[in-house]
Formats: sequence, structure tokens, C-alpha cells
Amino acid sequence: MTGYAITIECPADKATLDVLNKGLDVFNAQFSPGSYDYLTVSLRDGDTIKGGISAISWAGMLFIKWFWIDEALRGQGHGTRIIAAAEEEGRRRGCRAVWLDTFEFQARPLYEKLGYSLFGTLDYPEGFKRYFMQKAL
Repeated sequence: MTGYAITIECPADKATLDVLNKGLDVFNAQFSPGSYDYLTVSLRDGDTIKGGISAISWAGMLFIKWFWIDEALRGQGHGTRIIAAAEEEGRRRGCRAVWLDTFEFQARPLYEKLGYSLFGTLDYPEGFKRYFMQKAL
């Protein structure tokens, strides 16, 4: 195995990430739909983003990667509206379900109120739980 070097990049180089992403996409396309689409749903005050969702739709599933709302705006229904908008866009894209993960100190009660159910738990990071949740669309 001579001639190959293992390198670590901190922070990761965008070009390296692009090569890894493309390679994985090409491999996965042999077995599943090859295309995926990103989407964001944002809560704005003028030009200022006060919250939102970053998600990916792929193979009939919507994955909510990030969800955040400015602390001063929590508990006012904005999160419910943002999630509903993301789910509706997922349906429009043909997604039949949505999944996400959340830490125990985050929004699990909100997700449960909105119909999400638990399908997995990790003890991670140390001293906390990470919950994996899903919902049919």
C-alpha cells in the first residue's frame, strides 16, 4: 500500500469535501435516487434572519438538518409555522416522511406536539441523550 498518504485537514478544505460528496453521490446513485435537493425555511425581520430550518429532500424523505429560532422569539408559534412550511415543501417534493435528530436539551417536546415519534436514542454527547425522530407526511 505504498504511495498513498493519509492526511487530516482542520478545518476541512471545501475542495476535499466536494470530492468526497461527489464520490459518495456517484456510488449511492447505483442503488437509490441520485438527486437530492436542499431547502431552507427562514423567519425574517426585514433582512435579519431570526430562525429557520435547513433540510434535504432525497428518496422520498425530508431530513431536517438544522432548526434554530432566536431565543427571544421562542414559544410564540414561530417554530410550529417554520416546521409546517418545511413539511409542506417536503410534500410538494414528493416526500412521504420526515426525520430529524435533537438533543435532550433542545426541542423534543415541540416535535412530539407536532406528531413526531422517537425511533432511536444515543447517549451522546457524554451526559446527554440524542433523539432521532420521524413523522409521516
